[in-house]
Amino acid sequence: MFDSRHIMTFHEVVRTGSYSAAARALGYTQPAITQQMKALERDVGTALFVRVGRGMRLTEAGEALARHTTTILDSMSAAQEQMNALTRLRAGRVRICAFPSANSTLVPETLARLTAAHPAIRVDLLENEPPESLRRLARGECDISLAFTYPGLHEQVPDELVEIPLLEDQLTVLLPAGHHLARRRVVRLTDLEGERWIAGCPRCRANLLHECAEAGFVPDIAFMTDDNLAVQSLVAEGLGVAMIPALVLNFMRHAKVAGRPLQPASRRKISAYVLKEHLRVPATALVLDELRTVAANKTGC
Repeated sequence: MFDSRHIMTFHEVVRTGSYSAAARALGYTQPAITQQMKALERDVGTALFVRVGRGMRLTEAGEALARHTTTILDSMSAAQEQMNALTRLRAGRVRICAFPSANSTLVPETLARLTAAHPAIRVDLLENEPPESLRRLARGECDISLAFTYPGLHEQVPDELVEIPLLEDQLTVLLPAGHHLARRRVVRLTDLEGERWIAGCPRCRANLLHECAEAGFVPDIAFMTDDNLAVQSLVAEGLGVAMIPALVLNFMRHAKVAGRPLQPASRRKISAYVLKEHLRVPATALVLDELRTVAANKTGC
């Protein structure tokens, strides 16, 4: 491996034609230039210059190295500029893997703020429900994962992941607009014992089963779908009721459904997860800061 300082000095010696001229150009003493060239020759394993009268010329090895120095120095300059851009947040790439309702609410607002302040930072979006989104993070397929958890369920998060809590999302019961319980301000879960249910993703279905068991009954799950629009459409047609997060209702509300808070209150926790070492990456840290700001301003959740 060559010392980059020696390569820079060698390039200047070749450009100016002598050690003394290179010393003046670089602000070094001539003995310092001589010592650097001797060190470079030791690294190369052969002479780079030969004396010719009062002057000097390149050996065959010196000519070969000289052909590469411009490329080497240009690459070093480009690498330094890229590092400066990344550390000063002029550039960077962050991969976010989030669940659908986060990709429809938290993520777009975050990216709008980020793009306005740091347009050179690129964000790639992936979509998975937890726990697959957390597995993708652990495998290195993304830099930030947005996931939700329910307080009554014991869920394992890989030890290498760091959790950054963002918000608590109120769960509501979704009813057909003409349902007799839609006239109430809040609905007790026990009042829904005889209803047919539309259940969501596996994690949400597990929470529905858990909460209904706590209330003393087993829900009659008639339909299961991960599609939030399909859930609302099924409810709107009177085919059942559903337990749905307020975050979904912030961006999607079917005209023929009514959302009512549950009693007792039930919430899911939404968090961002990262690998510990990613916290030191400036672009990733910036995205996390923007996510916190957007989540803090969310109402109705």
